[in-house]
Amino acid sequence: MQNLYIDFDGVIVDTIRVTYDMLERLGVDQTDFEKMSEFYYNLNWKQLLSLTPIINDSFNCLKKISATNKFNIAILTHVNSLDEAVAKINYIRKYYKTVTIIPVPREVSKTKMIEAKNAILIDDYSGNLKEWESAGGIGIQFSTDLNKNKGFKVIDKLDKILDIID
Repeated sequence: MQNLYIDFDGVIVDTIRVTYDMLERLGVDQTDFEKMSEFYYNLNWKQLLSLTPIINDSFNCLKKISATNKFNIAILTHVNSLDEAVAKINYIRKYYKTVTIIPVPREVSKTKMIEAKNAILIDDYSGNLKEWESAGGIGIQFSTDLNKNKGFKVIDKLDKILDIID
């Protein structure tokens, strides 16, 4: 079985859009690293996740992928705080009881937490995918806009991984 790592924010749930809308309403300059870090660190993640839509039936797609027994699946998610990690774990467990969840401190590359060689990463952020492929892994871009190709194969629904990986 091949290792399949799936990002959380912007792939499974739409926290990126929701938090960017919040930042805009608060008047936070998204180029101000210090204010952005403070915002994400102090965010009530439990509340945020209760307001955030699931993207393209992602939890059912994960179950469909799991049923094929082709992959060892784990959710690999960057976190800004311990509270965020706990909220994400509790949220995911409501939908999917048995998946491995790996919170990664924001300051650490996903490739430093996991052996990327020959493993697949589905992520919406091309920077993570570039690092992943540099470490010998296979990067798959997730985007609800299939034309958003930045040099990677692109899927807009998680179970489409079954169509591109044998």
